[in-house]
Amino acid sequence: MESLLQLIRKRCSVRAYSDKPVEQEKVDALLEAFRLAPSAVNRQPWRVFVVQSEEARVGLQAAYDREWFRSAPLYFVLCGNHAESWKRADGKDHCDVDIAIAADHLILEATELGLGSCWVCNFNVEACRKLLKLENSEWEPCVVIPVGYPSDAEVWSKTEKKRKNLAEIVNYI
Repeated sequence: MESLLQLIRKRCSVRAYSDKPVEQEKVDALLEAFRLAPSAVNRQPWRVFVVQSEEARVGLQAAYDREWFRSAPLYFVLCGNHAESWKRADGKDHCDVDIAIAADHLILEATELGLGSCWVCNFNVEACRKLLKLENSEWEPCVVIPVGYPSDAEVWSKTEKKRKNLAEIVNYI
């Protein structure tokens, strides 16, 4: 088992997947990681859709029409509900923050299990709502995470990490 920091360093956006299906026990582990994520005031304003049937996959692929995206064997669509999320005294809605934390838990667990993933937010939200039958609902599709075995097993070591250095992002006061 890698340390958490090693796992975080390893994780990268995978944009090419093999056709090997993801085992149900791994799907269950990803969902458990998602479920255990913290949220503001423990409101857990989220739902997740596991998109794996061919019909649903094709529908979701229409909402984000990229060649690489079509290679993923399954997708997780994380949805948030702003009516259920906690709001800070100044009105700041923490729904998107809560969804981001849960997404990160799922993505890191995928990496731990040898699965690739990618954070996708630039999709057609209305097409996604229709696919998930959320048109008349308070639920908002926030992020889509394709998951599968990378087509290149060395993707984690080959992918350059572009991050600012600490001096650019840390302030001590």
